[in-house]
Amino acid sequence: MNELIAIEKIAQWEKLKALVLDSVSSPITKRVYNMALNEFMEWFQQAPRPGFTKATVSAWRVSLEERGLGSSSIIIRMSAIRKLAAEAADNGLLAPELAQGISRVKSVKSTGIRVGNWLSQRQAQALLSAPDITTVGGLRDRAILAVLLGCGLRRSEVAALTFTHLQQRDGRWCIVDLVGKHGRVRTMPMPTWVKVAIDAWTSASDIADGHVFRPVNRGGRVTGDRLGEKVVWQMLKKYAAEVGVPDIAPHDLRRTCAKLCRAAGGELEQIQMLLGHASVQTTERYLGTKQDLVHGPNDAIKLKLV
Repeated sequence: MNELIAIEKIAQWEKLKALVLDSVSSPITKRVYNMALNEFMEWFQQAPRPGFTKATVSAWRVSLEERGLGSSSIIIRMSAIRKLAAEAADNGLLAPELAQGISRVKSVKSTGIRVGNWLSQRQAQALLSAPDITTVGGLRDRAILAVLLGCGLRRSEVAALTFTHLQQRDGRWCIVDLVGKHGRVRTMPMPTWVKVAIDAWTSASDIADGHVFRPVNRGGRVTGDRLGEKVVWQMLKKYAAEVGVPDIAPHDLRRTCAKLCRAAGGELEQIQMLLGHASVQTTERYLGTKQDLVHGPNDAIKLKLV
């Protein structure tokens, strides 16, 4: 009897979680919310709880703080729980007053500028040169690293990249009409060295349509039609350790792209469009820069008082 009750509770939880995941369109948000809700459920089952209440959610937030998670990580997890309460109430699975109480549980404040990792020009070059390009797998890995460093793609966008995205615009190669986070569509220029790296991979693997990046087995043979996002992470982890930057994640290469663009004189608005940010403030956080009051950009305005 107890087993039947447990199975029924799990089925109800999965149904409720599905409502949350179906309510968001971004694959990235779905993945993060799924992780957050699974974490919450695992914590919830570890000890007797009064139910899905304001007190329970408050205790969950305290447990997150005790784990030493950063403010952004806690905010994401609390957002998923609030969404869970709202969807449960909307579908008649939770009393509205309970959902309202949960929505009033305070999260944490986002303090300061988000700390991220960036590679220097030298480190980025070392990473790009790490794969063994005498192998098909190495050519693929170099091309992926080139796209991450040179075009600032997210790993989900790398996995979704197809040959139809690679087109010429204004006399140069570009990634055209790529659908990114929140369904935003952008077109970005592609440096020549990135296109050369992609061509070397696709020529060696003998692929010319469909997804650009594919799984490769140990024998150097392409074994699938599309590369998974986790493969991108695992691939980077291997080479990052080899070149002495083991804590680098795929998104850090996106930040590195932004910072190298800025260091080379790129305009902030152009970098914003390259990365597909809705807000220039987001781009500024990626750059990790503050206003320079010593060498002000407006010092270059050469007007005179006459």
